[in-house]
Amino acid sequence: MLVSRRSRVASLAACATILLATSACGDEKAKESSAQQVRLYGTDGNMLNSYPAELKERASLVDGMKGTTPLTPLPDDFKSRLRVVNPALTDYLYSAETYDAVVIAVLAAQLAGSTDPAAIAKQIVGVTNDGQRCEDPASCLTLARAGQDIEYRSVSLTRAGFTDKGEPATASYATLTFDGQQINDGKTEFVGAGIESAASTKTPPKAKKQRPNVDPDQKPLILGGLLPKTGDLAIAYPPMAAGAALAIREVNAAGGALGKPVTWLDGDDGTSPVVAKATVARHVTDGVSVIIGAGGSGISREVLPDVVQAGRILFSPSNTDSGLTDVEDRGLYFRTAPPDSLQGRALADVILRDGSQKIVIVARKDSYGEGLQATVRDELEKAGIAGDRLKLLTYEPPADAKAPPVDFSGGANEIKDFGADAVLIIGFGESASVIRSLADSGVQIRH
Repeated sequence: MLVSRRSRVASLAACATILLATSACGDEKAKESSAQQVRLYGTDGNMLNSYPAELKERASLVDGMKGTTPLTPLPDDFKSRLRVVNPALTDYLYSAETYDAVVIAVLAAQLAGSTDPAAIAKQIVGVTNDGQRCEDPASCLTLARAGQDIEYRSVSLTRAGFTDKGEPATASYATLTFDGQQINDGKTEFVGAGIESAASTKTPPKAKKQRPNVDPDQKPLILGGLLPKTGDLAIAYPPMAAGAALAIREVNAAGGALGKPVTWLDGDDGTSPVVAKATVARHVTDGVSVIIGAGGSGISREVLPDVVQAGRILFSPSNTDSGLTDVEDRGLYFRTAPPDSLQGRALADVILRDGSQKIVIVARKDSYGEGLQATVRDELEKAGIAGDRLKLLTYEPPADAKAPPVDFSGGANEIKDFGADAVLIIGFGESASVIRSLADSGVQIRH
């Protein structure tokens, strides 16, 4: 009997221990489930396969992050041609827009019969509207050499041409999703925006036929790059550079412009006004007619006065700041990227579809970040999200590549105290610091 009673006491003690442990585990699980969780959202500056590398050993934090970017479904043939230029290519963001900016500039020069920037500028909008449709450099150049008005359509410009302001009348946006540390193409959704009737109907100057014999004194058309080889936006450089290189290759394979090969002069915008201004000055000295860039909207704003003063064209494949639509440019600024007035609606829709109720919009402090931030806020409010359920935060981007990372610890604590369930991050590579700070503050990121 004594042995039996001791056994029962031991059994009861063991059960009590198990119950206490189970209860403790339950409490921990309850705390974990009730901990603040947020969904992450991004934009064209950070929804790239190269972005997780900015988080280094914490790259898994992007798992489940969603975002939008201007993007049309790219044909496999176009991707294959890009990979011939750069076999290591993993992203295609703004590759099509860069390709089209180069080709449109070349076609405008051919139609103008001149490398004079002012004459080229007068043809750019018309290249995309109300002429004989063509879809590749060879066929378009053949028509242009014959003095035929053309309507260029290609990878990024599919539905309508440019507005009178020199930007796309319509756009296509993609909703992208990180699965692990890669964007899952199988989850990508496309949505159209804009209206075709916004395309320009103005008649450009009469096209000039190319003479049978090339004038030996004819200067070659020179295009100059102003793309983000370095700086916060450098993660987007490879596809843009590939798009430009492919366009130049295909244009010259088709005979070039004005009877001579088109020359490309490389150039870095550094995601820095100082670097970009130096590049612009060098291009002006070297006789560049059309500058392809800058990468970031804020950089274009900084260099545009210099470009206009020099009488050159600035043609960006990736500027989306809506304010640039009405910038003072003397008719010398164009872009193949659509304005953020269109992207803001697509972003708001993505966030709302997930049922988010308390939303923080974090933006880099420049015209791109703050402009898109304001647009998304307006779209969310139109959709019924009350102002007290929205919070806007900004951060100063690093001045240059040598500057220390963004310190967003204070902002992360504000987000935690606000009780957000969704955080939209509008930035470039430097915005990875926002995600790290959120995790460090104890905010749980939903996957």
